[in-house]
Amino acid sequence: MKKAIIYIHGKGGCAEEAEHYKPLFENSDVIGFDYTSQSPWEAKAEFSAYFDAVSNEYEKVSIIANSVGAYFSMMSLSDRKIDQAYFISPVVDMKKLIEDMMTWANVTAPELQEQREIETNFGEILSWEYFCYAKEHPVIWTIPTHILYGDNDNLTSYETICSFANRIGATLTVMKNGEHWFHTQEQMSFLDDWIRRYD
Repeated sequence: MKKAIIYIHGKGGCAEEAEHYKPLFENSDVIGFDYTSQSPWEAKAEFSAYFDAVSNEYEKVSIIANSVGAYFSMMSLSDRKIDQAYFISPVVDMKKLIEDMMTWANVTAPELQEQREIETNFGEILSWEYFCYAKEHPVIWTIPTHILYGDNDNLTSYETICSFANRIGATLTVMKNGEHWFHTQEQMSFLDDWIRRYD
C-alpha cells in the first residue's frame, strides 16, 4: 500500500524539516509542503490543491503539522480523506490568540477596526480582516488526531488545548517544560517517541 506523510511547517519553518520525520515513517513517503499562504483564506485554496494533487498518488495520506500550519490545515483540509493527523503545538483558537496579542500590544478592537492593520513590537502584524475571519470561521475538525503540547507554550494555554482536544476526541500528550517551538535535542527526542507511540 502506498502511503504518504505530508509535513506542514509553522511560521518561519520550511519544507526541509520533513527530513527529520523520514526515519520515523520508513514505509511511507514523507513530503514537505512548501506553502506560501499567510492567511486561512489563502490556505484554503493552496492547501486543498496541494493535498488533492498528492493524494491522487497514494492510497493513504496522513499529515504532520506545526503551529499555524496546523491551523491552516484544519481550516482547509477538514473535508479531505486524511488517515490521521499529528499536530505539534497547534494553534487551535485563532480568535483567542489574536485577542491575546491585542492585549499584549495594548490595542483595542475599535483601534484595530479603524486602522485595519497594526504592527506590534513583538514582530506580529495585527489584522482586522484576519480577526474577523477567525471569529466567523471556527475550527471544525473530525479527523483522527494526536496533539503534542509543551506546557510552557506561550501562544496557547493548557485550558484551550485541553478543551479543543476533548471537543474533537484527540489524544493529548503534554511535555513538561516543553515550548511552543520543539527544537532542542530533548524536545525532539520526546517528539520522536510520541510519534512512534501512535504510528
